[in-house]
Amino acid sequence: MSETSATTAPDALLQMLGQGVPRTAHDMRRLVDGFAALVNQGLPEIGALHEAVPVAEGVSADVLVPRGAGPHPVLVYLHGGGWVCGSPRTHRKLAARFAEAGTLVVNVDYRLAPEHPFPTPFEDCVAALRWAAREAQRFGGDPQRLAVGGDSAGANLAAAVSVGLAADPARPRAALLIYGVFDFATLGAAPPGLEPSTGPLVEIGRDMLELMVGSYLGDCPGPALLADPRVSPLHAADRLPPSHVVVGSADPLAAQAEALAAALRRAGVEHEHVVDPGMPHGYAQMEFLPPARAAIDRMIAFLRARL
Repeated sequence: MSETSATTAPDALLQMLGQGVPRTAHDMRRLVDGFAALVNQGLPEIGALHEAVPVAEGVSADVLVPRGAGPHPVLVYLHGGGWVCGSPRTHRKLAARFAEAGTLVVNVDYRLAPEHPFPTPFEDCVAALRWAAREAQRFGGDPQRLAVGGDSAGANLAAAVSVGLAADPARPRAALLIYGVFDFATLGAAPPGLEPSTGPLVEIGRDMLELMVGSYLGDCPGPALLADPRVSPLHAADRLPPSHVVVGSADPLAAQAEALAAALRRAGVEHEHVVDPGMPHGYAQMEFLPPARAAIDRMIAFLRARL
């Protein structure tokens, strides 16, 4: 899409906010559902879509099957939405890009806060990885080539689940960690040498972040909870699989990605750390921004090299 269209995207998002900043999880869900209608147009062609497949009690997943004969590598995808909103439907096009490229995708509908705060979403995602390891073959997948990925809150869950399953038969062989939260104690910090970002979207983002974190962890989470690897997987970075860590330089979570990459480097864990200049939070879903498809293509290449 043209440069003019790309530069109007923030204005479109501001318009979706309607009367102001979301104050509740229900407000957030309304906002994300509206944004999903924008970013999920023109779905890629895939082999098959199985919606709402039961995975565990209270948990389902959409299974996106590639075209062509299997067995296919498997990606368990954990959607973003700040632990309070989002669904397989809001992230359908992004998931379909991976299926279009030949990967069987299990797009998980884990339970959400505040109705289901930590540790329920984490436990749901652990159950989804184990289900995929057992059942992916039914859909043409190869459970021996299993990866996990997610964006934003989903990246937090993907990293946390990878740590939690490090000694499990369902351990993923690779992780896609897309602009995630990896250490809650340092959340909100700017990358070294950079001034904190300003502007209306940044202020909105900070208010929404407070809402999301409070819904997931409670209003005053203690130091022990913040350091728990199920919450802040950076504290167990040595247990992560080979990881592709990607973020935009205009994302308030850029410092989180930088810190995780440094921890992976210290631990000797194979990883890629990519910062796309000028890109905001959520840009991998914004295909009207040219770097979005390039970012997805890098992720696909990363998975192909390791599965």
